[in-house]
Amino acid sequence: MLVAEGLIAPYGLRAGFSLRVAPGELVGLVGPNGAGKSTLLRCLAGALRLKGGTVTVAGVAVSALSVRARAQQVAYLPQLESAPADYTVRDVVALGRYAHRRGLGGLTMTDIQAIDAALGKMALDELAARRVVTLSGGEYQRVRVARALVQEASTLLLDEPVAHLDPGAAARLMDHVVTLDGPARPTIVAALHDLNLAALYCDRLVMLRSGAVVADGEAREVLTQDRVQAVYGRRCVVVPHPESKTPQVLMSRWARPTK
Repeated sequence: MLVAEGLIAPYGLRAGFSLRVAPGELVGLVGPNGAGKSTLLRCLAGALRLKGGTVTVAGVAVSALSVRARAQQVAYLPQLESAPADYTVRDVVALGRYAHRRGLGGLTMTDIQAIDAALGKMALDELAARRVVTLSGGEYQRVRVARALVQEASTLLLDEPVAHLDPGAAARLMDHVVTLDGPARPTIVAALHDLNLAALYCDRLVMLRSGAVVADGEAREVLTQDRVQAVYGRRCVVVPHPESKTPQVLMSRWARPTK
């Protein structure tokens, strides 16, 4: 279980913020820009020094773990990151295996198999030898997700994993995320701006506004018309998806005043 208790962050979250995520659960963080989604993920990853409170994974405080041990437990995909110069796609994905390596030894067969599997899941096989600086934004985003997957951590934190992806590619990436296998599906917390994609794929949604939780539950409980309009400041219509029946949010067009 991933547990955040009484967090006091330097910015972005209300003091005393708490969150619990069950093992294997996929939780989507939704809310407008500035709601605190990225700050929360940084706190959960141990990338932001807390002023108070604790974050634990499987009962162990993240702050007490060494860098290597933390990387074995938590894989974190930040929202913004520049492509490293002169690295190939395979090189970047392979970086995720350093948490499992010892000393200065090369990649083991287990490492190579994990890298190949991650490349395949993200449909990157044909791009493996390409330098990442030659990729499109969407292609590089898939590389970054593959690097996070190859860590094989028990907890996966994703900040806007579908950024720069077209609708089809975004859905395919989420398909891969929800079908992750292994000894146990990782606990996943993902910040998503696309409310409809979040509703389709996440087991649970946590809606944030101004650093506080305003709703927590299944998509049908969280994405109500009144709440979405209040949180996003925009008229909308919420309708059931014709196949899954999960709520889908249709924002209303601004109406030009008539003279």
